[in-house]
Amino acid sequence: MSEIPDVSIIILNFKSRGLLRQCLRGISTSGDRVQKQVIVVDNASNDGSVEMIEHDFPDVTFVASPVNGGFAAGMNLGLHRATGRYVVLLNPDIAIMDKPIDRLVAFMDQHPRVGLAGPKLLNPDGTVQDSCYRFHRTLTPLYRRSPLGKLPGIRKHLREFVMSDFDHKESRPVDWLLGAFLIMRAETYKMVGPMDDRFFLYFEDVDWCRRTWAAGWEVWYVAEVECVHYHKRESAEHPGFRGLFAYPTQIHIKSWWRYISKYSGVPLPTHSSRANES
Repeated sequence: MSEIPDVSIIILNFKSRGLLRQCLRGISTSGDRVQKQVIVVDNASNDGSVEMIEHDFPDVTFVASPVNGGFAAGMNLGLHRATGRYVVLLNPDIAIMDKPIDRLVAFMDQHPRVGLAGPKLLNPDGTVQDSCYRFHRTLTPLYRRSPLGKLPGIRKHLREFVMSDFDHKESRPVDWLLGAFLIMRAETYKMVGPMDDRFFLYFEDVDWCRRTWAAGWEVWYVAEVECVHYHKRESAEHPGFRGLFAYPTQIHIKSWWRYISKYSGVPLPTHSSRANES
């Protein structure tokens, strides 16, 4: 590519060929005018995605990982090849329409202290999806993965964690954002670095946002940009204490422990809604 693109869009695929095709079509028909570099990383899916991209999307850069190294490791393979002024991390289950990339780039251009941002995510029925959060307390993941979360005091904490006290109608700084759709400034990426691939799945987005704040940049929820996210929360398939033994929960617990160990004794960024809590 002879000129520096405005954005490098990185999509991680793992056995999601149909969703990936839909996402790539959305990018090509969304009406976005910014110069785009599109990179698809495949985590050893063997689902025909290689052939589909070669046939239908020849301008896409395809990176094949020989193993499924997890979300952070896969995204990092794409980040290493990104050349844009901004990098966009995108899940294949995001529906792209109505120029979201143009509007996110415009927002970042107008807010030079924002290093990392994400749009409002909607469920397929149009309701607002949880995608901006306050930083965890030590036992937050346990509360979310077990019936303990139904206890009155803990239920209040979980509502605060998912920011249900915020109407999601205005853009604002937040502690961290769901990694399904993120835009980061290239300058910020040079300071913060790639995702921590010790997190196979879960907490890599929390960690990236926390490191962004710690590096002196802001993390923002951009309410005026909306996208539909066909998110499937796997933990919902295993209700009650039985869910603690489900495979997704085991991965979540391992990442939770790595996160706790990494930040043991490290204070939260001073901006944080919990930075001054005991």
